Amino acid sequence: MTEKTKILDKVRAALRSEPRLGPNFSPSRLDIDDEGALLIEGEVRSVAAKKLALESVAALPEVSGILDRLRVEPKVRMADAEIRDHLRKAFQQEPNFAALKIVERKGERLETVREVLDRSLGRIEVEADDGVVTLNGQVPDLASKRLAGLLAWWVPGSRDVINGLAVEPPEDDAPIRIEEAVRIALKKDPFVEASQIRVGVRHRTVRLTGLVPTDAERDMAERDAWYIFGVDKVVNEIEVRR
Repeated sequence: MTEKTKILDKVRAALRSEPRLGPNFSPSRLDIDDEGALLIEGEVRSVAAKKLALESVAALPEVSGILDRLRVEPKVRMADAEIRDHLRKAFQQEPNFAALKIVERKGERLETVREVLDRSLGRIEVEADDGVVTLNGQVPDLASKRLAGLLAWWVPGSRDVINGLAVEPPEDDAPIRIEEAVRIALKKDPFVEASQIRVGVRHRTVRLTGLVPTDAERDMAERDAWYIFGVDKVVNEIEVRR
């Protein structure tokens, strides 16, 4: 048995041990190079499963880096043009983005969706390729970066969101920034009563507590937290009181 084979066996064991993936999860492609960089490709059931899978293999000392090609099974299969339509409307209607230029990338071509002539605070460039949304450009704060990623994940056809937005001027991240973003997500979600949910953040772990009337609302609150850029773990302690 070669050294690479041994490492890949450890990777598979780590993936099998993650409950969110299930014991039958098997990547469609798994490889590691001589430098310890792991390529992992496949489809998972949720953003939580994706993040936890990456965390489990990143913890292995033999893995020096990860080329992430894990995609999330979408709620609805959508063409890229339909995904762009959803994002165009979401970004144009978002009050916090009123001073941001919105641009769509279609292959090599860039198309301006909204120009800001008087006082632009930044620019969001949107691309959708096989259900993978890529966000580039620059925004004025971390809250805007995280909100853009959230809105992209909320598109039913999104299979992944690569949030490459730069924050200008740079802003130091902290647990309170993540907490603010989660609170914003819950307030903006029309299917969640945010006033009934409390949010705490330690490092990059979000803890949700409170009372909601249904299991569906409890699950939606947790998904919103997972969607936030920088969140590595969500502990859902919300109680359901019917």
